[in-house]
Amino acid sequence: MSVNISYETDESLGLDDYENIIKDVVEAALDEKKCPYETEVNVILLDDEDIRSINNEFRDIDNPTDVLSFPTIEFITAGDFESMAEALEENEAEFFNPDTGELMLGDMIISVDKVKAQAKEYGHSVKRELAFLVAHSMFHLFGYDHMTETEAREMESEQESVLTKLGITRE
Repeated sequence: MSVNISYETDESLGLDDYENIIKDVVEAALDEKKCPYETEVNVILLDDEDIRSINNEFRDIDNPTDVLSFPTIEFITAGDFESMAEALEENEAEFFNPDTGELMLGDMIISVDKVKAQAKEYGHSVKRELAFLVAHSMFHLFGYDHMTETEAREMESEQESVLTKLGITRE
């Protein structure tokens, strides 16, 4: 598993172990969905202004957001790697890194400003908020969405399962 983390802001999270938190959540989410592949995920940490610019460019929303997810794979059924096996193998050059052989799941972009503000707003730690946003983005990379109430409940359940297994709960 490769988790490529790029910290591209002067704004500090105030967490010395943020890289380990991110990697642990990515790995736990992969385990939760029983991913049979070695994977690659890219994580970029930015400030509100930079994520606002990306949000405007890709979603036509001229506001900062907490996390953006850019999946590489369009899942047939969210989180079901088994149903994707044939398509992935037939399109190996498109989905697997030729240098490492890892399945490229996609990119997540997280606003450090939003992590800190939302942790304060929701009354929990910065660690909890960062872990939540990484889990949330991972499930987007697995093809989950929250456009309907049913989808939202399913995605929330998956996220909470991952965080609970890691012992990262609301305080």
